[in-house]
Amino acid sequence: MAGDAIAPSRQLNEQANDAADEVVTPGHPPLEPVTGDALGAAVADVEDDGREVGDQDTDDEDTEATAGGRTRRVRLAMLVGLTVVVPLAGLVGWLGYHAKTSHNDEVQRNMFVQAARQGALNLTTIDWQHADSDVQRILDGATGTFFADFSKRSQPFVDVVKRAESKSVGTITEAGLESATPTDAQVLVAVAVKTSTGGTPERDSRSWRMRISVQMAGTQTKVSNVEFVP
Repeated sequence: MAGDAIAPSRQLNEQANDAADEVVTPGHPPLEPVTGDALGAAVADVEDDGREVGDQDTDDEDTEATAGGRTRRVRLAMLVGLTVVVPLAGLVGWLGYHAKTSHNDEVQRNMFVQAARQGALNLTTIDWQHADSDVQRILDGATGTFFADFSKRSQPFVDVVKRAESKSVGTITEAGLESATPTDAQVLVAVAVKTSTGGTPERDSRSWRMRISVQMAGTQTKVSNVEFVP
C-alpha cells in the first residue's frame, strides 16, 4: 500500500518538473541555468560600463579644465590689453593737448610779431597828401600809453608833414619776438626808411631800430609803446 502511494506521488512530481521545464514565453527558448562563467562575464560587463562612464566623466572634466584655462587666458589678455591701452590713451591725450597748446602759443606769438611789424610800417609810411588818414591808421592800431601820447600830438604832426610835403616809406628788414606773456609782448623791429621832402627824395635810406610793445585789446593786438633803440 505504501509503495502504491509513493509511486503516484513520484509520478506527479516528475510531471510537474516536466511542466515547469516547458513553461516559457511562446517564441522564446527555455531559460538556461546561471553558471559561474556567465556570472563572471556579467560582472566584467558591468565593470567595463563603469570604466566607460568614468572615462566619460574624466573627459568632461578635461573639457571643463580646458575651457577654464581658455577663459583665464582671455581674461589675462584683456588685463594686459587694458594695462597697455589705458596709459597709451593718456599719453596720446597729453600729446594732443600739448600739441594744441604749442600750436596756440605759436599762433599768438606770430600775431604779436605781425602787430609790431604793422605798427612800425604805420609809423614810418606817411604821405603828406593823405596825412590825416595815415595818422588815423596809427591811432587805430594803438592802445594804452602810446595811444594817449600820440593822440595829443597827432594834429601838430600832421601840420608839419603837410607843410614840408614830406613823404616816407618804411620797409621791415627784420623782426623778432623779445619777450611775451599770454596778453602782451615786446618785439624788436628793424626798418629801412626812405624819405622825400618837397618832391626831392633822399639818396640813401635810413635804418631805424624800434622796440615795440604790443598787447591784447579785446580781440585785437595793438601797439602800447614805442622806443627807438641804437
